[in-house]
Amino acid sequence: MNWYEKLNKYFPVEEMKSREHMEMLLKEKGDVYYKDEGPHHVLMYAEFDSFIFIDYVYVSAKSRGQGLGHKLMEKLKQKKKPIILEVEPVDYEETDTEKRLRFYQREGFIHAESIGYNRRSLATNKDNPMEILFWTPEDEDEETIYKKMKKMYEDIHTYKDEQLYGRSYQPVEEVLSYDDKRKAENIYAALKEEENELYKK
Repeated sequence: MNWYEKLNKYFPVEEMKSREHMEMLLKEKGDVYYKDEGPHHVLMYAEFDSFIFIDYVYVSAKSRGQGLGHKLMEKLKQKKKPIILEVEPVDYEETDTEKRLRFYQREGFIHAESIGYNRRSLATNKDNPMEILFWTPEDEDEETIYKKMKKMYEDIHTYKDEQLYGRSYQPVEEVLSYDDKRKAENIYAALKEEENELYKK
């Protein structure tokens, strides 16, 4: 399988960019958008002056538990910039979502509880709510992360969307919101509750 097939098989359709979109980003935004690929991993990320956004990270099932994911994160952390990514809410029927979340928790990523993110998928035409996680070397606050996410959304996610998909994604104001009183449950707290339930059984 090539790099795109690996990502396409691993990520849900509503989260996937088209191959054309990603190849166009690599070609036309090659100073910002990068692919780090090896026999057992694919990492797609955008590096801006003041932050990094992880678009996709795939580690093959064969090599999981061998520290490859940790090495990829360490490589990005060495750039000394905030790192931002999107995760789907935990679905306990789909164990990969839980594993991914536990991985990012171990890597020191914080849940941005003040940031709301809900994007309609052009593939399914359904709303796709996600949560934002971030790692920061210098204690950036969530409002700063929110501003960086807005830039990423406009520069990466919606890049030439009408040309590529025949229609546009929603404007950033409809997709991202910041509210420091947002009533979002900490995504890691949900993991803890699940653990407590398992201990009771």
